[in-house]
Amino acid sequence: MDTVQSIGSPQKNIEMEKWTDKNSKTFVLESVPDLFQSDSEDDYLYEEIPIEEFEDDKSDTEDENLEKTVRNITERKFFEDNENEIKNVEVNKDNVANTEKQSEVVEDYIRNFFYSRGLKKSLETFQEEWYEFKKKGNLTPEDSVIVPDVYIKNQKLTDNIQKLRANIEEYKEIANKAQSTFEKLKKERDFHRMHHQRVVQEKNKLISDINRLKNKCSMFEPMVEGIQKKYETAMKEKMLTKLDRDRLSAKIVSLETTITQLENLVKESDNKKKNGHISQSNSSSRYILNEEEMNAAAAATVANNSTSANQIGRKNSHRRMISGREGIIPAGNRQNPYSNMDIQPVNPSHMNVIQSIKGHDAAISSIKLHPKKKILATVSDDKYWKMWAFPSGELIMSGMGHSDWIADCDFHPKGGQLATASGDSTIKIWDFLKGQAIATLSEHTQAVWGCAYHDLGDFIVSGSMDHTAKLWDIQMEKCKHTYRGHSDSINNVGFQPYSNIMYTCSSDKSISLWDIRTNMVTQTLYGHNNSINYGTFSLKGNSFASCDADGVVKIWDIRSNLEMATLNYGPSSANKLSFDPSGTILAVASDDGKCKIYNCTTNNTLRPLDGMDESIQAVIFDNSGEYLITAGSEGNYQIYR
Repeated sequence: MDTVQSIGSPQKNIEMEKWTDKNSKTFVLESVPDLFQSDSEDDYLYEEIPIEEFEDDKSDTEDENLEKTVRNITERKFFEDNENEIKNVEVNKDNVANTEKQSEVVEDYIRNFFYSRGLKKSLETFQEEWYEFKKKGNLTPEDSVIVPDVYIKNQKLTDNIQKLRANIEEYKEIANKAQSTFEKLKKERDFHRMHHQRVVQEKNKLISDINRLKNKCSMFEPMVEGIQKKYETAMKEKMLTKLDRDRLSAKIVSLETTITQLENLVKESDNKKKNGHISQSNSSSRYILNEEEMNAAAAATVANNSTSANQIGRKNSHRRMISGREGIIPAGNRQNPYSNMDIQPVNPSHMNVIQSIKGHDAAISSIKLHPKKKILATVSDDKYWKMWAFPSGELIMSGMGHSDWIADCDFHPKGGQLATASGDSTIKIWDFLKGQAIATLSEHTQAVWGCAYHDLGDFIVSGSMDHTAKLWDIQMEKCKHTYRGHSDSINNVGFQPYSNIMYTCSSDKSISLWDIRTNMVTQTLYGHNNSINYGTFSLKGNSFASCDADGVVKIWDIRSNLEMATLNYGPSSANKLSFDPSGTILAVASDDGKCKIYNCTTNNTLRPLDGMDESIQAVIFDNSGEYLITAGSEGNYQIYR
């Protein structure tokens, strides 16, 4: 197919299709723009398609279009006069004929060149001058010859070369960037490889050092264990020696009193002899001893006690536990020695940390102070209980016997035993003289959260996750009564000081007070909106404080069964509480790592104690009010003074 420029319309290109039949006759089809497309003045250049490709296309649709076109052209004899003039063409608009670009003449080549380069003004000038020359006849036939294909191809090749050169420059730039990136990555790789080799060498050196240290540690471990056992044995002996010393001191005082009484009797006897009362001296002679005999008897008694005090104490303790004598609940309450005492409140604003000790490998769940000595007991989730010299922090004794965490502990009122409550559903009673558990109370079906001694020491109360509290007879080592009434876990139990009133704090948001003589509920306190974690009485027994998982603390007047104050230290949970000896200052152990201080008289919250970076699980004032101890979830406890 060739494209021929129409002479009559210089602004438009007329597309011609040329075919050759078997008789070597040539047929030309002109595509008239006015019949097929809108009156657009834009020139349209068709893509050049080789004639061979067109002739090889043998599809049925194209053959039908070709035959129809040839037949129409033959009937109208359009091709006899001029191949460049076409009068009427009927073409099926739905079927577009394949076209082929015809060789260009010089003027068309120039026009297309200007048009492709966007030189519109030059194109208009060329058009005007070209047609002016043509009208004047200044153009010869040689001026309108067909441009050889080689020029067109050269032009196309030139355009392609320019494009390729531009692409080459772009690719060179990309390649240079890639090369620089590659060099940079290569250097980084070498650097990291060298660093890796150095790290590997250091690692191997550290491994060898660690292995060497492990070997040394394995050599020292038996020695350390031996020293540790010796230390524990020495501390136990020291503790036992202190107990024996105190016991012997009491006996010495008793003997001195006896000696004094005997001396008085001797003096009275001498006076009676002088006054002539001889008959009475005969009747009382069996009670009179001379001074030398009394001193010898006292020395013999002291020596005997010093050699066999440990054995006597153990025998008495063992005899007491297996005597089979059932404990008797006293008929009434005892006189509280602190009820009429005027005790000065603690001033917590001057308290500072004096000791911070790592006591356990897990959270410390409870702390208690010895009723007579400066000894602190701690229990932990690591299944150990430990006793420490207070406030020096020196370890005195430790024990392990529970198969699960220990939640609470309490000293016997006489100080010779420690009770521990555990997650293994048991309560164990540890005797310090024997250095072992002498009783295991195991009737609870779930974890035991709390335990507490009665003030006379014959009974222990325990609270469990099985929704019950139990009163245990220590002499008989059995449960005396089971208290049922709560609908959820009992988290804390205890006694009102010097009374038969027991309290239970439960996750059902209530606090019940029980009379252990009648086993009936005497009072029930409501007001908390979440699980109650802990409750405690003041030393005088007239005030009761409780705290819950929302951080809410409530203070109750037990005598009138009224709520005196409500403190909101949330959203962190409030875990434990402790009154100072005066019952005026209340310390609150909180999950936010702060120990809140509240003055019950002025109803003010004082400066909190910020000594721990961990959750505070327990808090307690000592009996003198001089010290405050807090214990945390990381196994540390701190002493404030």
